[in-house]
Amino acid sequence: MSLGKLAVTLPIPGLSMRANVELAVRCEKEWGYAAIWLAETNGADSFALAGAIAQATDRVEIGTAIVPVYNRTPAILAMGTATLVDLSAGRFVLGLGTSSHAMIEGWHGIPFEQPLGRIRDTMAVLRSAFAGEKTGYEGSTLTSQGFRLGVRVHQPVKIYLAALREKMLELAGALGEGLIINMMPLQAMPQIMEAYRSGALDAERDASGDDVVARFQIAVTDDKERARNMVRMGFSGYVATPVYNRFFSWVGHEDVARGVAEAFANGDRQGTAAAMSDTFVEDLAIIGDAVEAREKLAAFVAAGVTTPVLAPLAASPEETIAVLETFAPALQP
Repeated sequence: MSLGKLAVTLPIPGLSMRANVELAVRCEKEWGYAAIWLAETNGADSFALAGAIAQATDRVEIGTAIVPVYNRTPAILAMGTATLVDLSAGRFVLGLGTSSHAMIEGWHGIPFEQPLGRIRDTMAVLRSAFAGEKTGYEGSTLTSQGFRLGVRVHQPVKIYLAALREKMLELAGALGEGLIINMMPLQAMPQIMEAYRSGALDAERDASGDDVVARFQIAVTDDKERARNMVRMGFSGYVATPVYNRFFSWVGHEDVARGVAEAFANGDRQGTAAAMSDTFVEDLAIIGDAVEAREKLAAFVAAGVTTPVLAPLAASPEETIAVLETFAPALQP
């Protein structure tokens, strides 16, 4: 039963940044995980944490899943990435995405407009910068003139793109070297992979060896009802967000997506959570005992995921660490 290139998501809520770096060292040296992927919302800065982890580890791959393309300019993204590639001796992967209306418009006050164009323009400037060129770019969403990266990049920079629905998946296939996905039902994997590979084919790019990174909310438990309610409490806001709401409609959960959106718009937070059926929640997260959880992860790997990233659903750091130990590749018989 293959679990692919098993990885961990950091930071862990409730732990200091120093403790997260120490946990990254355990993930590499004690537990044998292949990669650490850093989430960024309203907590730790992914680039700062990645730099600390790069200095404390020797082997593990380090990536961002994801940093948005709206709240950092392409020049800042290029500078941060080049720094991290150097600090990690080439182990860093830049994972980019658009994030959501709530974060970009609500938190940062930046219009969440033309997401496809913003990805396309950002990638064009980054490729130019990493090639050592001076930028002279006029795009539909941004411009960059006269910027030349001052950090020498001596090896190709890997950029993975996050995507949900068809057009962004196709663009990710055309422009990136890997795909980042999140909260997808198993039954949606064929249409996700078909769209990604279609984009690569149209761009005359071979995507057959691309990394497919998927973050999994995972609860190793016999109390499935408790775990389902944790998902409802933690992710109903995500499901109500327009980009995710449309995604869940696209993958066959139209009724749930509509019910969540209507309740959320009416300010009914209990109704928002209640609209998330048990079936939907178990499509959203991996819930079960250790054997069942492994089988579910293996099914995603068989469907195209190459790097499953564990994001434990836990009420404390201790519970989180217990899940990471349960799946630790180095501790398996």
